[in-house]
Amino acid sequence: MVGAFDPMAEAEKPSMSDAGKSETSGLGTLGSRATRRTALGLILGTPLLGACSSVQQALSQFSSPFSGSQPATTPAGPQQQPVSVGSGQVKVGLILPLSAGGNAGAAAQSMKNAAELALSEFLNPNLQLLVKDDAGSAQGAQQSAQQAIDEGAELILGPLFASSVPATAQAARTKGISVIAFSTDSSVANRGVYLLSFLPESDVNRIVEYAASIGKKSFAAMLPENAYGNVVEAAFKQAVPKRGGRIIAFEKYGADRTGAARNVAQALGQADALFLADDGDAVVTVADALAAAGANLANVQLLGTGLWDNPRVFASSRLQGGLFAAPDPTGFKSFARRYHAKYGTEPVRTATLSYDAVALTAALSRTQGPQRFAADVLQNPSGFAGIDGLFRFRADGTNERGLAVMRVASGGAQIAAASPKSFGA
Repeated sequence: MVGAFDPMAEAEKPSMSDAGKSETSGLGTLGSRATRRTALGLILGTPLLGACSSVQQALSQFSSPFSGSQPATTPAGPQQQPVSVGSGQVKVGLILPLSAGGNAGAAAQSMKNAAELALSEFLNPNLQLLVKDDAGSAQGAQQSAQQAIDEGAELILGPLFASSVPATAQAARTKGISVIAFSTDSSVANRGVYLLSFLPESDVNRIVEYAASIGKKSFAAMLPENAYGNVVEAAFKQAVPKRGGRIIAFEKYGADRTGAARNVAQALGQADALFLADDGDAVVTVADALAAAGANLANVQLLGTGLWDNPRVFASSRLQGGLFAAPDPTGFKSFARRYHAKYGTEPVRTATLSYDAVALTAALSRTQGPQRFAADVLQNPSGFAGIDGLFRFRADGTNERGLAVMRVASGGAQIAAASPKSFGA
């Protein structure tokens, strides 16, 4: 089994000068000349890069159970013809909804570009990507997976929609082939079906762990009555007692937040932390409702998830000083500059998922021989390092990520606690 390593350690680094100044990141020193690192592997658990804002919010538009897990109803375009990228001997399928309607098709194209960027930045990869368009449907995903497998794919990357993952897995399972999908719906994870996306559970575990580390023991919570709220609720109710805390008030709300806000406000005198998990617009409204119900939010430590990474949250006077879990922003900024230099446009936030998937695949194919995509290799407990930081796959197909803790400030998010350098046991 390999130790935690940098999938891009043998990547060829692009020219990245910035007004004559070089930038140092986990990729190495990026200056006016391309540089190469010849040693594959790095200090155990060291992240390659971090990431940036609104990860779950961006992903949930396309791949999570929180917006129906379905493509937009905008009419789809004509299905794109399969293409192959690279000429290596190791073949890997990449399934994306390239012709899906709405934002999904645009996101898929950006993810395809990012996959090609990863392949171009990796030094002499022995990899060939078989790019398939599933048109945003489960049937299309199953057909695409079968085509890739028939063409010799040893691993499937994608699909994006949660509803398409089981169909892809069904085709892959008959040949003993693993799937690394991009959905944020942990219910579709399974043995041999891994999720590379950001899962809400990671946010909850990180922020509760940090709150406990700074002495918070009594938690109140107010969550939305929807699929996202249900996932977060389950994670929260497990994480708090695990860290030695207790939940003294817990409420969920629908369109009317008044009653829930009143109940939580009445109990806040017994709490030293208040957990609010909703998107940027909604969490501001929740904070206003709590204040209207008599809650003094300045007397309690506010906690949130990555959905807090939103300009409206930073502009809210009631949420100043609040803490939320999210990737460090450094990595995505560097990736976005390289992407823009190659394609002339900005990448969607999901693009780093396909980049990291391809970089990881290329590294494993180089270092792990015939066992490159075996379960014990993919489930390396030390994890891997990518643009979005440290991550590892669990045996049940879900993942764990090394996240930073960010503090809400009027000028934007500030790092309160850095992302971890390695995973615990």
